[in-house]
Amino acid sequence: MTLMADCVNIVPPALLPLVPKRFDVIGDIAILSLPDPLIPYACIIARTITTRRKTIRTVVRKVTKVDGYRRVAGFEVITGNSTVTIHRENGFSYRLDLTDVFFAPRLASERKRITSLVQADERVLVPFAGAGPFVVPAAANGGIITAIEMNPVAFRCLEENVAANGVASRTTLIRGDAFDRSLLQKDGFDRAIIPAPYGKDGILWILAPVIRPGGTIHIYTFRKKSEIYGLIAKYRSRKLSVVTYRRCGNVAPGVSRWVFDLCHLAAP
Repeated sequence: MTLMADCVNIVPPALLPLVPKRFDVIGDIAILSLPDPLIPYACIIARTITTRRKTIRTVVRKVTKVDGYRRVAGFEVITGNSTVTIHRENGFSYRLDLTDVFFAPRLASERKRITSLVQADERVLVPFAGAGPFVVPAAANGGIITAIEMNPVAFRCLEENVAANGVASRTTLIRGDAFDRSLLQKDGFDRAIIPAPYGKDGILWILAPVIRPGGTIHIYTFRKKSEIYGLIAKYRSRKLSVVTYRRCGNVAPGVSRWVFDLCHLAAP
């Protein structure tokens, strides 16, 4: 049953079409995006969610977009008393505070796909590591991971999560700006997993030189469909062969998150 169906007889009929068709869940926190006409009904909508889903303890409303160097959105708590949670995904757990650490729960299947490709003892670079949802499973699959995160709160979560999941010995964690290549003591990585924030996919040209020829780069980017063929041509012109690409969900009208799996033919 959808949230809209649950809100029949709770929200006025004229406003029912505005009720979100879905909401995100991180751990025991539900995240709602409510248009202004529904704000007076926020508490009762939240109560509907917690009544239907007993595992939800906190419901928040997203009030600002992801922004700033910490890459977090603004949230308002509707019901519940904590934005700290433990999110379980693909057999691993991640402790984080929603207000301080970015986490995209809709990428769970994509993270499983990418990290399952990691081979034993591959040297893997993960910038924008966040709470570790790419780092932990890649290390558990046998990779030797170097992870970079600038947000100090996210970095502390990353440290905690690699330890809690038993992969600390296979990870090197660097607190700093992923655009600063001097942070890397070595190059010749076999693989890079780059969950680039919105507007930051220029990081590809910074980090591509540290990936060995024949190595693999997975990069996430936010683009309109009409831009994709031009982007493929650009990659090819820089000696990056496009193995595959796919859309990973819509993030705004006309704009989607895309992932490109690239083979690094030679240094650009």
